[in-house]
Amino acid sequence: MIRWVILLCVLNGILLFAGDIKVVKYAHQADIKVFVAEYQHQAELAVFLVEYSHQARDYDERWYYVEYAHQADVKGFFVEYAHQADLIIYFVNYAHQAKWLKPSKFKGEIH
Repeated sequence: MIRWVILLCVLNGILLFAGDIKVVKYAHQADIKVFVAEYQHQAELAVFLVEYSHQARDYDERWYYVEYAHQADVKGFFVEYAHQADLIIYFVNYAHQAKWLKPSKFKGEIH
C-alpha cells in the first residue's frame, strides 16, 4: 500500500527525485526500472529521500526527486512486479539506514 502512495505522489509531482532522480511516465524513457519492496530484506538498496539536492550528491542511497528530466542524474520508472525491475529498493525513515544491501551493477551509477 505504501509503495502505491509513494508512486502516486511521485507521478503527480508532489515529491521531487537520487543522486537526483526524475520519475518518468513510461518504461522506455527510463534509465532504470525500480520496484519498491515491502520488506527491507527483499531489497538491493535501502533508500532515504532527502529534502535538498545537495544532500543526495555522491550517494546512491540518498534520493532527491527533481521536476524535470534535464535536472536528473538518472531517470527512473516504478514497475509493479519485482521481476520487471532492474533494481529493487526499500524506503527507510532515517539517512543512517540507507545503504546497499546486496551487490548490484548499479552501485556507484545512480548519483
